[in-house]
Amino acid sequence: MQARSIDEVISILESIINECIKNNDPLGFFAILYQKVTLKVKEGIENDFFENGPRMEQLDVVFANRYIAAYAAYQNNEVVTDSWKKAFKLKSNYWPIVLQHLLMGMNAHINLDLGIAAAEISRNNNIDDLETDFKKINDILSSLVNEIQNDLAAIWPTLLLILKKTKKVDDFLVDFSMELARDGAWKFAKSIANKPEHEWVELISIRDGKVAGNVRYIRSKALMLRIIFGIVRLGERGSVARKIEQMKEG
Repeated sequence: MQARSIDEVISILESIINECIKNNDPLGFFAILYQKVTLKVKEGIENDFFENGPRMEQLDVVFANRYIAAYAAYQNNEVVTDSWKKAFKLKSNYWPIVLQHLLMGMNAHINLDLGIAAAEISRNNNIDDLETDFKKINDILSSLVNEIQNDLAAIWPTLLLILKKTKKVDDFLVDFSMELARDGAWKFAKSIANKPEHEWVELISIRDGKVAGNVRYIRSKALMLRIIFGIVRLGERGSVARKIEQMKEG
């Protein structure tokens, strides 16, 4: 299931989405979001949005393959990083809302995988040359939090009503986004890019532990947030498959 081009990434993601629709699997929420991101990156490459289009496609493919490999490994009961394990295990819990599923996937993929992918394609090169394009792809990923929030609010009016009545959900998202900024993927990429390859396993393991710890922001135990998310969850009508299809249509 490893992709060799951005088009193959899009095709594999489509297979994952269809599998999740067939199995009523919440893992499809992140898959459809990620496919939308990949399509935007492809569009950016075609329109010369990035400084180096071929390098950006290489980054996109290496980056996506980490998610694809993690998804396949989890389906086969194989070892995955703690960050992805926590994101994937959320599927067995009824109460997390769609937005929490998306944030869990973004946490694992942006905070861990993106830095690793950037370091991998920068071997034997100056990683600083990648910084501008790296920030552009990170901006695309990060900006989707509010975009998806608005999409979900349009699909499930309960969320829109709550966002109008309280800023608690917005505050939650802002706090999480600030955490992403404080402990960013670029800093991690630079920290390992010039390290000997034999040191990477330990450095990635340490980073994985920190990223996995971010779930405390996403699965907040604060009573008010739990009540708000509970109300939103009860307002998310329809099957998981239908929600994925609605996100795909949006």
